[in-house]
Amino acid sequence: MIRTDWTRAEIAALFDLPFTELVFRAAEIHRAHHAAGEVQLCTLLSIKTGGCPEDCGYCSQSAHHDTGLKAEKLMDVDAVLAAAAEAKAAGSQRFCMGAAWRNPKPRDMDAVCAMVEGVKAMGLETCMTLGMLAPEQAARLKAAGLDYYNHNIDTSPEHYARVATTRSFEDRLETLAHVRAAGINLCCGGIVGLGETRADRVGFIHALATQPRHPESVPVNALVPVPGTPLGDMLAGTPMAKIDDIEFVRTVAVARITMPMSMVRLSAGRESMSEATQALCFLAGANSIFTGDKLLTTGNRGDGADAALFAKLGLRALEGAEPMRAAACG
Repeated sequence: MIRTDWTRAEIAALFDLPFTELVFRAAEIHRAHHAAGEVQLCTLLSIKTGGCPEDCGYCSQSAHHDTGLKAEKLMDVDAVLAAAAEAKAAGSQRFCMGAAWRNPKPRDMDAVCAMVEGVKAMGLETCMTLGMLAPEQAARLKAAGLDYYNHNIDTSPEHYARVATTRSFEDRLETLAHVRAAGINLCCGGIVGLGETRADRVGFIHALATQPRHPESVPVNALVPVPGTPLGDMLAGTPMAKIDDIEFVRTVAVARITMPMSMVRLSAGRESMSEATQALCFLAGANSIFTGDKLLTTGNRGDGADAALFAKLGLRALEGAEPMRAAACG
């Protein structure tokens, strides 16, 4: 049964389960809805880097932070398609394109739609994250063939104002509604390790699991503290600089239990995770990762390390799946 009526008390009770019991339950639910040994490979490309007017406290691309990152123009369409072809050759199933914007400008939409059309023509699933969208922009992306739109809620509604002040949690939800109304699948998750409490992690999962329809993809990121960002500077050298591995796996497991049909993506932060931690995440229901050496502007493990880990764990890449269209939850 797919539920969208989870209470915070129920989600808190899941977090409080003995660790092995929680992972066991998550693994059972995972196997009921997904092939246990298959992991979706996705590639993320920054198509417009730096200069973002938002002040998200974790982000190296914000114009508010002194991280040494220079603002760049939107990439040429042909360069993006060349990168997509390389990703497909390396085994990726989904190609995700991210732009450091508050929202796309009208002048950018033709190029962005051409990128979607070109990547789609290669047989790859398409995903974009461009900031906030107006209804007409979402409709254009749908017409171009966009399969997924990423717009993370980051954290709980209560903790959000400590992470970003240039837009509200409600602004995030409004864009999610526009994407849904256009008929595009949602990729929506957040970041663990923003100085939040367990109660905030409960609130984060609750906000996702009580959407009228669960996001088809749920990326769970571990904060990568970037020097020059408020959160990177605040957490550097403190016990909160890296989220506890067991707590991170708990978050993945609770996401899997509450959103059984979603692809739960082990996203940023894998570069610093041990193989054992990643294995526990896969056991707890993670079935999607980003491949390659870089995620937007931060490091990633790289294809070679991932291939070695997959061989060690007996995992295989998901191949040939059509863009997932989850049924309405109820």
